[in-house]
Amino acid sequence: MEVIARAPGKIILSGEHAVVYGSAAVAAAIDLYTYVSLTYPPPPHSPDTLILHLKDVGLEFSWPVNRLKEALSPTINTTASSPTSCSAETIKVITTLVLKEHTIPESRIEIAAAVVLPLGSGLGSSAAYCVSMSGALLASSGSLYLDFNSEDWLSLGENEQKLVNEWAFEGEKIIHGNPSGIDNTVSALGNLIKLQLGALTCIKPNMPIKMLITNTKVGRNTKALIASVSERRDRHPDTMTYVFSAVDNISNELASTIQSCSSNDLAVVEKEKKVEELMEMNQGLLQCMGVSHASIETVISTTHKYKLSSKLTGAGGGGCVITLLPAFVDAVTAELEQCGFQSYIAGIGGKGLEIRFGGVHVLPVNRLCGQEA
Repeated sequence: MEVIARAPGKIILSGEHAVVYGSAAVAAAIDLYTYVSLTYPPPPHSPDTLILHLKDVGLEFSWPVNRLKEALSPTINTTASSPTSCSAETIKVITTLVLKEHTIPESRIEIAAAVVLPLGSGLGSSAAYCVSMSGALLASSGSLYLDFNSEDWLSLGENEQKLVNEWAFEGEKIIHGNPSGIDNTVSALGNLIKLQLGALTCIKPNMPIKMLITNTKVGRNTKALIASVSERRDRHPDTMTYVFSAVDNISNELASTIQSCSSNDLAVVEKEKKVEELMEMNQGLLQCMGVSHASIETVISTTHKYKLSSKLTGAGGGGCVITLLPAFVDAVTAELEQCGFQSYIAGIGGKGLEIRFGGVHVLPVNRLCGQEA
């Protein structure tokens, strides 16, 4: 039986950087997905061989199952229901299995490292990879209560979401070292999440939200950006405290606005206006923190011509910019692409991890960051 899992990416609506200093942050699932498919290998491969095929990056790895058991059994002692952290020794073994037991062209080394360190784009692709892989493995092992006779996408119960999320978090630890957990939680549960001082709160939106996501294609050093904010805080402690406090107020007001009920279409328009203003204020504060970039400002000025509000999402310094879309505007997308950017339209606050069983299914084109395994 083939098991297919899909998990959404995420965007940060508000609270980047300030969340490190106790402010609230709001993140949302987006309807761009990472897919993982588990099935028996086709001929001429042996059923005693594990094959990892990363279709969209054109790489394939294979290992004899006995080789994996020999290498990993001494370092792993866990059950599906009890996720445990991967030891440094186990990570070394995995690195050897992936990078030292395969001949990889030098030009592909960085992409090959995605097997251990999935490529990121600021949209939570590594977390979506971990969530979908964990969900597929747990479903195939019978650890999730699902209808195996159904060919529809199946959502998970609360306890099953929690189990998948815990496993995915362990994967994120291997990738990032000390992640907050917000990316994998949003991907596993869907909807929106508010994070503050380590506490995660699920938010259910009561208004339709669509975002234009523009990838500036400018790389950034997240650790360096975090360090620069910390240094600015050290130089201006009182001022930066007020900046972080303002971000906290924005995140809480944004969460409240999104959750509030709308009595009519006029109320929805008023809520959209509030969200627009909150995004603009948050972007201004991110500029105060020094994490904007010329490419980000180009996107903001371009969308502003169409009376649309934008802000950076994630670490800043390049990366992605989100734009609230009351209605889709073809012209703004065309102009952004003329500037060399890449844009996606994404629904916000949708479902989290879903599982599907059956034969081979045709996957939609809107895969998150080309992640498919």
